[in-house]
Amino acid sequence: MARDAALVEASVKKKVVAPRSWVLLDSTGETTILDADKYAIMHRVQIHARDLRILDPLLSYPSTILGREQAIVLNLEHIKAIITAEEVLLRDPTEENVIPIVEELRRRLPTINVAERTQGEGREHHDADAIEEEESPFEFRALEVALEAICSYLDARTTELETAAYPALDELTSKISSRNLDRVRKLKSAMTRLTARVQKVRDELEQLLDDDDDMADLYLSRKLFGASSPVSGSGAPNWFAASPTIGSKISRASRASAATIHGNENDVEELEMLLEAYFMQIDATLNKLTTLREYIDDTEDYINIQLDNHRNQLIQLELFLSSGTVCLSLYSLVAGVFGMNIPYSWNDNHGYIFKWVVIISGVVAALLFIFIVAYARYKGLVGS
Repeated sequence: MARDAALVEASVKKKVVAPRSWVLLDSTGETTILDADKYAIMHRVQIHARDLRILDPLLSYPSTILGREQAIVLNLEHIKAIITAEEVLLRDPTEENVIPIVEELRRRLPTINVAERTQGEGREHHDADAIEEEESPFEFRALEVALEAICSYLDARTTELETAAYPALDELTSKISSRNLDRVRKLKSAMTRLTARVQKVRDELEQLLDDDDDMADLYLSRKLFGASSPVSGSGAPNWFAASPTIGSKISRASRASAATIHGNENDVEELEMLLEAYFMQIDATLNKLTTLREYIDDTEDYINIQLDNHRNQLIQLELFLSSGTVCLSLYSLVAGVFGMNIPYSWNDNHGYIFKWVVIISGVVAALLFIFIVAYARYKGLVGS
């Protein structure tokens, strides 16, 4: 009975969804570690399971930036985050590559609040409001940190690859060996994988820049302000009323997005400039990899030319050897004819003719070899 109870308990534990480690950063820069399962995260940020599945490290998904009604789902290499209008959820905060991003978010997210406190002491209230309106919305500051981190990370990997690849390629051109060829093969494989990763990030940014509707979906503060404005009336979702910080959300959203709210609601110029800056940076990284690929291709062409040259030299040597063999075979033919053990009368009393046969046969063989080589040079079959 005890064993059966243990088996039942173990099976129940297997069915329970294992919690994942998340770090939550709010608008003040404070961090909180969350060990929550996917259902708790889905309920907190109001996204679907298919969107959260994109952030699963066990599944292979390409780089993606998705704008949802109340959140931005961000999957950029090791950066797997969910950005709302007031907080950022970052997955696996203890990972080596994620720790610097958490520190950068903690430093840059509370920019607005710091400005409020600083300006409130030394200036009038309308001056502080002017500075606040110049600040970007919370979700854009978080998105900028993520884009800056992934662009810098990929650029650093590209620089490391260039540092290792160019000396290896130069060494290969000076000395073709199995060790150098294997080294260049590994570097080329690494370059191909890195190029694919950079290309995915670039394509995602380019796709966002080409679609204004997708960029408009990333304006979470604007949507929050619009849903909470008097014009919306009772059409606001129920979760706004249940939020204890709705007043601060509306206040910050209204200040951060005042320019775009009072103007055209489809205006995406601010986000477009942000994405274009990092698109140019990731495009420059891709150009570096493209230049490196061209350098590798040029090196391969140079190596192939060298190998073809060596192959041609071997063919020329083979031609000379074959020509010499043909000439010596004629010389051997004469020697074989005179060396046959057959009695004939004209061989008697003519011993002096032996040396003439040897001399004339050797001269004819040499002249034939010279003729073959000269003819091959005349036809361009061998080098000069």
